[in-house]
Amino acid sequence: MADLLKAKMIVDKNYEIAKVDERIYGSFIEHLGRAVYGGIYEPEHPDSDEQGFRTDVIDLVKELNVPIIRYPGGNFVSGYNWEDGVGPKEERPRRLELAWRTIETNELGTNEFVDWAKKVNAEVMMAVNLGTRGIDAARNLLEYTNHPGGTYWSDLRKSHGYEAPHNIKTWCLGNEMDGPWQIGHKTAHEYGRIAKETAKAMKLVDPTIELVACGSSNTNMPTFPEYEAITLDHAYEEVDYISLHQYYGNHANDPGNYLAKNMDMDHFIKTVISTCDYIKAKHRSKKTLNLSFDEWNVWYHSNEEDKKIEPWTVAPPQLEDHYNFEDALLVGSMLITFLQHADRVKMACLAQLVNVIAPIMTENTGRSWKQTIFYPYMHASVYGRGISIKPILTSPKYDSKDYTDVPYIDSAVVYNEEKEEVTIFMVNKNLEESITVSSDVRSFEGYRLSEHIVLENDDLKAVNTASHQAVTPHGNGQSTLEEGMLEASLPKTSWNVIRLNKS
Repeated sequence: MADLLKAKMIVDKNYEIAKVDERIYGSFIEHLGRAVYGGIYEPEHPDSDEQGFRTDVIDLVKELNVPIIRYPGGNFVSGYNWEDGVGPKEERPRRLELAWRTIETNELGTNEFVDWAKKVNAEVMMAVNLGTRGIDAARNLLEYTNHPGGTYWSDLRKSHGYEAPHNIKTWCLGNEMDGPWQIGHKTAHEYGRIAKETAKAMKLVDPTIELVACGSSNTNMPTFPEYEAITLDHAYEEVDYISLHQYYGNHANDPGNYLAKNMDMDHFIKTVISTCDYIKAKHRSKKTLNLSFDEWNVWYHSNEEDKKIEPWTVAPPQLEDHYNFEDALLVGSMLITFLQHADRVKMACLAQLVNVIAPIMTENTGRSWKQTIFYPYMHASVYGRGISIKPILTSPKYDSKDYTDVPYIDSAVVYNEEKEEVTIFMVNKNLEESITVSSDVRSFEGYRLSEHIVLENDDLKAVNTASHQAVTPHGNGQSTLEEGMLEASLPKTSWNVIRLNKS
């Protein structure tokens, strides 16, 4: 291990951040593009089950171990009448879908999505329409999904073939209501009021649910973070989470600057935490509000193609980013950022899950495959369950166009005491050189090195396709563990998963 660049790290089991809420590995399915039709649902596909769900996609989602999935939007939900998607399919209306200017057939709706979520072992995070609708539609949908029976809406569910309630426990109060592009866009005061009153009504129907209020759509919004502050000034005691959304791209083709963008995410999280805590202090509240980062990903590759799509078609190929290797590295660093904030970020949704800015891609009636970003997402979800440990890291740094003092190494550590496992996630952002990281892990006495997984490629622009997986992980990472000192050589521009367990 003769790497010229070196980093040092201390990993001590006593440096606990918080227990990782598994819901940070959530995802998102919106009625957008081919996420639903041609993605999770395609009755004409040879591998579809009796309900029309693609079993090849189900298998890939199960491989990701996704715990919770947000539905049905996104911008879509702000113009959605949930009643259109229940009952006999032949009676469901075709609608103009205004958010993405397509035709929505409503062939798949609430009940079918709940069925699909069960097949992939995930809970549902349901969003309600606070754009064109409000309190009444939200409480009725909750009664339809969660009330046992003996009322109009719960008995309607039973008549649709669902005797038992769905018991959906997590609900989003609208979507990106700060955005002028949103159908039914609202000022912070308007949204804060409707969020508060909708929350009150919904918790009267089912006091066991948790509610997510909309925060800013991204850090560049002119009303950020005032929108959060005003919204929570109205609704702090009625809601349980505030949402964050952020997407990143590399339009300038500047990989050093691009790979540093998780620093923007870190700043975003810290700013929203500060805003929440300010409102907590202002209201003299005893409740601490947590964060739901329920849209995040890389999104920029498909922007130009989307401008060419004809309006008013069914399930066109919208937002179909084909991810490259450097995208996977940034996704890995973003996952690390969530783990570093495990004390306050309790939910997060990679947006989205299939075809639409997604880790999984499909061909209509054809193949499915794993995009480059599939792998860090899978590794974090599968191995990142337990206690998030704060690593004390000393890393060489660099400056980029928008960021200074960017650590070449990003790292997060998860300790699963029950399984007697420690997982160290690391990204090396150096474009030219490998870096040796020397880690003191002596507090984990009796642990041995079990594997070092690496995702690397000499071509930052390498992509995966249905016929060729150019970017896949291997288990030949260069690490040694002797007398509590872990020496790991991290290849240039690489995602690394180092796992220790009790011998």
